[in-house]
Amino acid sequence: MPPKPWPTGLVEQPEPLVRRVLAPNPSPYTFTGTQTYLVGAEHEIAVIDPGPAEPEHLNALIAAIGDAKVTAIMCTHTHRDHSPAAKPLSERTGAPVVGCAPLVLEVDGPRSDEAFDTTYEPDRVLEDGEQMTGPGWTLTAVHTPGHTSNHLCFALEESGALFTGDHVMGWSTSVVIPPDGDMGDYMKSLNKLYARSENGVDSVYYAAHGAPITKPRQLVRGMIGHRRQRENQILRLLGEESTSIEQLVPLMYKNLDPRLTGAAGMSVKAHLIDLERRGIVSRLEEKGHLEDIWQTA
Repeated sequence: MPPKPWPTGLVEQPEPLVRRVLAPNPSPYTFTGTQTYLVGAEHEIAVIDPGPAEPEHLNALIAAIGDAKVTAIMCTHTHRDHSPAAKPLSERTGAPVVGCAPLVLEVDGPRSDEAFDTTYEPDRVLEDGEQMTGPGWTLTAVHTPGHTSNHLCFALEESGALFTGDHVMGWSTSVVIPPDGDMGDYMKSLNKLYARSENGVDSVYYAAHGAPITKPRQLVRGMIGHRRQRENQILRLLGEESTSIEQLVPLMYKNLDPRLTGAAGMSVKAHLIDLERRGIVSRLEEKGHLEDIWQTA
């Protein structure tokens, strides 16, 4: 964690068309808090990831918006640190809520992120490649499922900035928790962003948590490599002995905080489900949750 004071509630401007306001919701899942982005010229803007419905944060957003017209309130996905402020902000500004599809899912197991927002009701769901525009700015939806099945990034065409939500962050790897989180989809989405960076489309990433990512190609390449290393680690361990996720976790994660054991197990499970779909591993026994016995196919 960076040293305090954090700029909670203050308006920062990383580039001419982009301002951000940090919400007061720091946690092990959200780093210093959720960063809400205001995109566009001062008289007509879009708001990306309005964040939690905390009165303090809503008031800070209203102050930052000032006299500008809000064209759209755009959400990357529907975890409770991203979208709950969409509805009250829409009521206060008259702006439509657009972006990701609604998704509410109860997960029976440990989480290492926020639960889903049950209040999210978009006026318009954006498909991959669809755009929202305003004077001097264009935001294009980039479909990036994996962290959640409804995750979107938004590309600011005029500057080369990509608002990555929780798909890519500089402070932490994104968590992928079944059944909605899908490791196969997540890897495809990472490769999609890597191809964009190779073509010079995105020059900087603005994640919902953490500092701007100024070398996106190198970071995404490293994230792909990290996931492949985890996959190879699983295959090596299963090659030695058929075993359960509960037995794999301490072998894979050395000196792990005991509070994170369950979440680490869900990440391993996401890898195993992906490997199973690809015919590389199979379940020797099915006992439910993390206790299934896995083997190489």
